[in-house]
Amino acid sequence: MRGTVLYAPGDVRVEDRPDPRIEQPTDAVIHLAATCVCGSDLWPYRGIEPVNQPTPMGHEYVGIVEEVGSEVRTIKPGQFVVGSFFASDNTCELCRAGYQTSCVHREFAAATGAQAQYARIALADGTLVATPGLPDPDLIPSLLAASDVLGTGWFGAVAAEVGPGKTVAVVGDGAVGLLAVLAARQLGAERIIAMSRHEPRQKLAPEFGATDLVTERGDEGVARVKELTGGLGAHSVIEAVGTQESMMQAIRSARPGGHVGYVGVAHDVALPGEELFFSHVHLHGGPAPVRQYLPELIGLIGDRAIDPGKVFDLTLPLEQAAEGYKAMDERRAIKTLLQP
Repeated sequence: MRGTVLYAPGDVRVEDRPDPRIEQPTDAVIHLAATCVCGSDLWPYRGIEPVNQPTPMGHEYVGIVEEVGSEVRTIKPGQFVVGSFFASDNTCELCRAGYQTSCVHREFAAATGAQAQYARIALADGTLVATPGLPDPDLIPSLLAASDVLGTGWFGAVAAEVGPGKTVAVVGDGAVGLLAVLAARQLGAERIIAMSRHEPRQKLAPEFGATDLVTERGDEGVARVKELTGGLGAHSVIEAVGTQESMMQAIRSARPGGHVGYVGVAHDVALPGEELFFSHVHLHGGPAPVRQYLPELIGLIGDRAIDPGKVFDLTLPLEQAAEGYKAMDERRAIKTLLQP
């Protein structure tokens, strides 16, 4: 098969790779209908995370089941499936509590890399969710979004205790931040402040439900949120970047008693204990348990109640994956969809 491999920062290649096969009786092999480049893929692409060896890339995926292992019971060949970036058994105590990304048997779902024509998915029964039938082709981008960025934005909103009557601020205007705006709207937020300095993203945020746009960052951004909220700060803040600046901007934008849901993969983030102590701000986050939300999200997408697929503003054939990375790195694209 053809698959994407990162050799070094900035060095993305699409090359012939071994076809995935069943290795464990709980595995499935799927023929990918669509895949994409994630913002978290840019960390190693930019050299912020080490690249110690050629690495198959991609962890967002939807497709048709080709083959299943002998112990797979609920997933069958021919089904169209959506899965999470972490594999989980969905039966352990932590999974039943809604934290499948901390499953006691957790592993990377697509060890063969999902920016490819095929992928082997571990723990198929617990990781994959089948759609009611074969989806209409125009729904495939939205279902692909559900496999990570939509589920991650949704978890950020849930972790931030978003609900009716609340004011929400979203720090980060990438795909996760934009879909956190969508999630906040679905969860009933009264006011949604999107913090963005990039025009294409500023145009999309209101389509997903943003009521206000703040272009300032850092302390200036915090001051603007306070100004919009009568000096108090937002009830709920979603942090969708993962830097020191974005985390502190999120904490300082929340009112006393407010909640911060952080889903940006943290890089060198250090929290000042005394400031946090006196802030009275709740913090909750981590790798999103996307699997918890997949049945609901698939239903909303199938009913056409939400259209998260609009977050893909660049579609390329898999062979042009390197251009997809470059476009996102240079902020010429919010999120690149790859067609195998």
